[in-house]
Amino acid sequence: MAVHPIVISGEPVLHRRAQPVEAFDDELRTFIADLFETMDTANGVGLAAPQVGVGLRVFVYGMENDDGVAPRGVLVNPTLVTSKVPGSDPDPDDEAEGCLSVPGEAFPLKRAEWARISGFDGDGTPVEFEATGWFARCMQHEYDHLDGKLYVDRLDNRQSRKARKAMKANGWGVQGLTWMPGVDPDPFGH
Repeated sequence: MAVHPIVISGEPVLHRRAQPVEAFDDELRTFIADLFETMDTANGVGLAAPQVGVGLRVFVYGMENDDGVAPRGVLVNPTLVTSKVPGSDPDPDDEAEGCLSVPGEAFPLKRAEWARISGFDGDGTPVEFEATGWFARCMQHEYDHLDGKLYVDRLDNRQSRKARKAMKANGWGVQGLTWMPGVDPDPFGH
């Protein structure tokens, strides 16, 4: 297993739709193990392939949940269906979201409270489950990465302005920026 550098907003792979996985082979399983190792070293709860510069439809997660779903898993070529996103303003205390590709920043975002996700595990076995609450938020966040979206792309106007200002202050939005979990300081202070 290897820890990969995490790319930062502005890297093209983060802003385009990832390609479907075509082969469930040892190379894919090794890559999935690397994603888990990178996520764990970064103290994350999810990590999508585009976040390590690989444009494939794969993400891993590691999050306790109340939905009876294994707390660690992988989704390959997933599909996602959600309940309606509430139209109310996000709660800045209870709905702040962060991302390893927008390191150290967090902004409030409304998400659907329920999601159904289906796809495959690393061996090509079908996987399907429902997620609620923060676990549903995690599934939506990681799935967005596969479609070339970051959570900051979904913020309301006020929060979007704050995010753009923070990203400009950090010098992000250009190609070639990364941070290395386990080497660079943890941007979220874990």
